[in-house]
Amino acid sequence: MYPVSFQKPENALKRAEELINVNQKSAALNALHEVITSKRHRTWQKTLEKIMFKYVELCVDMKRGRFAKEGLIQYRIVCQGVNVNSLEEVIKHFLKLASEKAEAAQAESEALVECEDLEASNTPENLMLSYVSGEKGKDRTDRQLVTPWFKFLWETYRTVLEILRNNSKLEALYAMTAYRAFQFCKEYKRVTEFRRLCEILRNHLANLNKYRDQRDRPDLTIPESLQLYLETRFEQLKVATELELWQEAFRSVEDIHGLMTLVKKSPKPQMMAIYYAKLTKIFWKSENYLYHAYAWYKLYHLSKTYSKTFTPADLKLMMSCVVLSTLAVPPYDRKHGAAHFELELEKDRNLRMANLLGFSLDPKRDTREVLSRAALMSELNSKNMVAGATVEVRELFQLLEHGFNPLDLCQKVAPLMEKLATSMETFSTSQASLPDVTLADYVPALERLTILRTLQQVSHVYNSMKMPHLKRMIPFQSFDDVEKLVVDAVKFGHLQIKIDHQNQCVHFGCQTLESDRVRNHITTLAKRLNKTQQLIASDLNLTTERKTPMRPTAEILKDVQLEHERVLARCKIIEKRKELQEQKVLEQEREEETRKAHQQKTNEDAEKKRQAEEARKREEDRIRRDIEEKEDEEARALLEQVQKRKGKKGKIDENTKLDKRQLMEDALTEQIKERQETERKLQRLSKQMDHLERARREEEVPLLKELYQKKLVDDKEWAEKQEETKKVDHLKQWEQDVQEKERMSKMADEKKKFMEQVMSRRAEEFARRDEERLERLEEHREYRKSERVKERKKEFLRRLKVEEEERIRKVEEDKRRAEQEEMDKKEAEARAIRDRQDEKDRQERDAQMEAEAEERAARAAEQTARPAAERPSAAPAASGGAGGD
Repeated sequence: MYPVSFQKPENALKRAEELINVNQKSAALNALHEVITSKRHRTWQKTLEKIMFKYVELCVDMKRGRFAKEGLIQYRIVCQGVNVNSLEEVIKHFLKLASEKAEAAQAESEALVECEDLEASNTPENLMLSYVSGEKGKDRTDRQLVTPWFKFLWETYRTVLEILRNNSKLEALYAMTAYRAFQFCKEYKRVTEFRRLCEILRNHLANLNKYRDQRDRPDLTIPESLQLYLETRFEQLKVATELELWQEAFRSVEDIHGLMTLVKKSPKPQMMAIYYAKLTKIFWKSENYLYHAYAWYKLYHLSKTYSKTFTPADLKLMMSCVVLSTLAVPPYDRKHGAAHFELELEKDRNLRMANLLGFSLDPKRDTREVLSRAALMSELNSKNMVAGATVEVRELFQLLEHGFNPLDLCQKVAPLMEKLATSMETFSTSQASLPDVTLADYVPALERLTILRTLQQVSHVYNSMKMPHLKRMIPFQSFDDVEKLVVDAVKFGHLQIKIDHQNQCVHFGCQTLESDRVRNHITTLAKRLNKTQQLIASDLNLTTERKTPMRPTAEILKDVQLEHERVLARCKIIEKRKELQEQKVLEQEREEETRKAHQQKTNEDAEKKRQAEEARKREEDRIRRDIEEKEDEEARALLEQVQKRKGKKGKIDENTKLDKRQLMEDALTEQIKERQETERKLQRLSKQMDHLERARREEEVPLLKELYQKKLVDDKEWAEKQEETKKVDHLKQWEQDVQEKERMSKMADEKKKFMEQVMSRRAEEFARRDEERLERLEEHREYRKSERVKERKKEFLRRLKVEEEERIRKVEEDKRRAEQEEMDKKEAEARAIRDRQDEKDRQERDAQMEAEAEERAARAAEQTARPAAERPSAAPAASGGAGGD
């Protein structure tokens, strides 16, 4: 046994090493834990750091996460004000050991699976175990080896984050731990742990803002701290999108926006680009196409403003994405005709989304007017972004937004859709801030928009149309999908169409739907049926009422007992209500005291506010006086300048009140006059220059014509010389080519022989390789045949084994069923005997109670039948006795 306490930490470390050498790690861990948690050793020294290193090693080896957490908390108390770097080194060592153990377990699991004997893998024991447990060999190995270490590593991350959450000196370690936890969840696809990790970080930030009076609390107003928190949230957003946890990704976006709102400072442009790129993915997955388009628009504006590595091709591709995402937005409002409550909820939701996108909107104004498809279209037109997109996108935009082709719109759009579906364009700059672009994703939304535009344009031309003709006009989708799209558009007031399946035609224009005509009739019918049902039910209740017969005495006594118990229970309820009322009174008194304290605090705040308002007014008066004095000085200086300009000299009276506005108007009038005089001089000078220029040009016209004729003659001579030189060079080249041809024709026979030799060698090589291939195919065929025979034998043995097990199971079930039926039969007979005995006892009790009742009735009758003479004879005797006394 180890001692309860140690005088020096060195003794505990030495004792722990001795216990480890004799394989008593649990005792060594307890000894070190006693030293760390002891109040005697609360002063930091180098030995404590060595003890902590050994302590975390033992905790990792024995998977004691709770011990590790307690020890680190105590060590944080010791190191917080003295040596925080020591705590950082211990935590890093702890994380390193836990990660190495988890990686070693993963490698060991993979090695075991890879090193399994292929011939002995299907032994009877393994087959039986796989059928019973339903697990494969790798799953069992992971559950036995890997999962415990993964759990411990996850607990390690949680422990370290909990310890470092309110320590401003270890913010970098906190961010590094969160990053490693994110990578752990990403690498091993730990979705549940990732959600918990996000919630933990979110709670840490909320507590950080809630409790602002803590001593070592991180200050988010410092740029370095804010940068660390933002980088952590952006890494959280990246991992959430890679794991396709879109709800967590959206909550991460809200966390980032909350941080930006909290410190009122925008992050770096690179981070904001990642922010908007992830928003495009989130809004696309949630089918919120309007905000998806706005996210692309913000990303384009940010990249164009701050990115220096963008090429013109990248800008063109991004503008194409902005235009296509805008076209993908449905052209109608899905909240058309909704209730007021739904509209208010939608307004709050739109305001929240607009804040995430960086738009500052007035809460009182309808956000649908500010952020809408029409507003985004006007932005695209004003920025001329459609002209910068690709050719296919420009043509699509022109056809769908500005063209009018009711009969062949789909045929014109179809080839453009095919080009988009096969487009493989990507950004040339590989940056994390740019999303993966797939223009084919927009094709279904563009097809729906094309169908809506076709129906809308056809409705302007036709009143009705045959259904087969309309089907031929829309080749994108089946008519069932088109009908669903039409119903949705009619529901929200975008189209006015009625589909007549009986006559196989479609009617356009304002049509009264069948549901609108019969809606009131159905409501009236439902109300009248409900009223009729109530009348029938009341009549049935009246006919079934009958007089209640007299109950027996035993039943009356039972009711009396029940009533007594009910009264007692009511008394208890009344007492309990009194206690609750007293508690309520006490709570009201406490609330009243709280309210008074709050009112007093409010009055004090109001008084402080009033004093601050008075101080502000005094300051405003002082500033106003200073401004007036400054204006007076400026007016005097301006008057002196005016007098100097006019050449006047005079002294300005100090007591004279000068009007700065009037002086400014006078000075302005003088300046206007001077400017007009200067303009008149310039006009005279320009007219003179015009006359001189006209005269100069009239003189130079004949000289220019002469120069032009001379240039024509020189050009003709130069062209003739060039033509002659070209002819001579061409002739020389032709003669050289003829000589070269005669020289090369001598080697034609040798070339033919060489080609024949090469072809013969290749034919022999081909024949040899073909024979080898046929031999390999024959060997593989024989091998596969033998393998099939083996598999069939194994399958036959397995089927025999399963049939035998099934037969044994059926025999056992029949046996258990027969025993169960026998037991049920015996229980039924015993129950019948008990029921007959109970019925007999009940009849005897009823007969006895009736006999007692008849006896009491007989005695009462005898008492009432006594002669009246007996009662008077007793009266005189009583009176005589009284007189004697």
